[in-house]
Amino acid sequence: MDIDPRLHFVVATCIIEKDGKFLIAKRAPHEKAFPNRWTVPGGKLVLHEYEHLPKTAGFPQWYGVVEWVLRKEVKEEVDLEIEKPKYLCDLVFVRPDGYPVVTLSYFAKYKSGEVKISKDFTDYTWISASEVTKYDLIEGIGDEIKEVARITGDFS
Repeated sequence: MDIDPRLHFVVATCIIEKDGKFLIAKRAPHEKAFPNRWTVPGGKLVLHEYEHLPKTAGFPQWYGVVEWVLRKEVKEEVDLEIEKPKYLCDLVFVRPDGYPVVTLSYFAKYKSGEVKISKDFTDYTWISASEVTKYDLIEGIGDEIKEVARITGDFS
């Protein structure tokens, strides 16, 4: 399969903090990228999901779509509401099927809800930043959690 090198998936992820702990979830075995690995909630930006949203102030484009998809994915994947997300970092990787993925990593405080995981996951837990090495996290997620703990003062 030839993949246009200009095309990428765009994904937004969110490190959710609640009472000094961070939510992680274990990806299901059927996932194409990183099956059975621990990660944080997030998902792809998909045209048919946002194209029917109202455009911003009469412009031909949508503003705030990444935050919109982040809140939507957190709700769908773990059934939580979050406070205003803050940008942490970005990264790129190539999936096993050859598609490049641009990941925009955010962090946010927990707002409300009880965790209920979607079919994309098999388990979840709340961990402190010092516990990241106890889980088979996708490479980089542990460092991101530690960075959020440093920024927010929640390193325990």
